[in-house]
Amino acid sequence: MTLKIQKTDAEWQALLQTKGAEPLAYQVTRHEGTERAFTGKHADEHRDGTYHCICCDKPLFDASTKYDSGTGWPSFFAPLTPDAVATKVDRSFFSTRTEVHCPDCGAHMGHVFEDGPRPTGLRYCMNSASLDFKPR
Repeated sequence: MTLKIQKTDAEWQALLQTKGAEPLAYQVTRHEGTERAFTGKHADEHRDGTYHCICCDKPLFDASTKYDSGTGWPSFFAPLTPDAVATKVDRSFFSTRTEVHCPDCGAHMGHVFEDGPRPTGLRYCMNSASLDFKPR
């Protein structure tokens, strides 16, 4: 896949630092890391607004699709638009999951599972460190 936005690791690190992103953001977004459950700054965010990619600012999720999944990570039942996120199969850790990435810069966001609420039945389980919240 060819990404619209490409940078070196050093450029991503500098950009995230300039944005004031939490220290874990680089490991999560560029090296498919994860934050511990119940530790992310957006897990308890309840204001109206949109969630954007911390790396390239692409709008990903609307707060109206966010719900409390009980998992400790921000969870959404649908992306902002059908092409707002990209997915790929993840076969690490002795299981098969579906990773969620930013389609513009390739940043790792989290995973999507088929145990979410109606109307989609999906749970986009995202790392707070990969998201930038913009209140409306």
